[in-house]
Amino acid sequence: MHISKLLFDFKSDISELSIPETLNNPFSNIVPALAKIAAAEFQEYLSSDVIHSKHDFHTNKGKMFGVMVVQSPEGQLQYLGAISGKIPTGLANDKFVPSVFDDSVDDYFINKGMTRLTEMSEEINKSDNPVEIKVLKENRRLKSTAIQQQLFEHYLFLNLSGVEKDLLEIFKHSVHGWPPSASGECAAPKLLQHTLRHGLKPIALAEFWWGNSNASEAREHKNYYPACKNKCRPILEYMLEDQSLYTNRV
Repeated sequence: MHISKLLFDFKSDISELSIPETLNNPFSNIVPALAKIAAAEFQEYLSSDVIHSKHDFHTNKGKMFGVMVVQSPEGQLQYLGAISGKIPTGLANDKFVPSVFDDSVDDYFINKGMTRLTEMSEEINKSDNPVEIKVLKENRRLKSTAIQQQLFEHYLFLNLSGVEKDLLEIFKHSVHGWPPSASGECAAPKLLQHTLRHGLKPIALAEFWWGNSNASEAREHKNYYPACKNKCRPILEYMLEDQSLYTNRV
């Protein structure tokens, strides 16, 4: 998808606002004024029939969203919007920044692999032989691990210098040593990756909860939240080349 299709133009007058020299810290609670304006406008879009008629985030489980204000080489300010995690069924939308992972890569290996895991589970359920079940479960575990590793190898992220690394390389230097499940699917890494990939300058970032409150995580509608430490910190600190924070941090 061409980046121009993903970019939103500001409706608000931002001519009097100062433009940040560098991107705000994704792990701080401080949200720049420019990012708040972009977030408010993106929330109007989320409230529109384009979204609401397909998926009601107030009735169903809410989600984390994010916006990134970007600047073109010519100096134009626009913003990108993204949803954290997978897009809910039926809400295919060409204005959300897509996943960094392309599921068509390697002849749709991920889809084929998941189908095979389902088949292996069915084989286990059909067997009455304890020894055979043990072997089948071990084979399924090995298959699942191999698929996950291949998946992480295809999540490729750029840093500010244009150097690309996959999730396995990035998390190798963290206290995890291995990427947690769903790493790379949060809004902030998606937004930063598409910003850098298309030669835009990251100006201001904001992430907010949209929809039904998440009682277990105390998320509230429209509230701003910093990027998560568990999945996002190693990725974002690699991308932003903040090695003093990146090395051996959660």
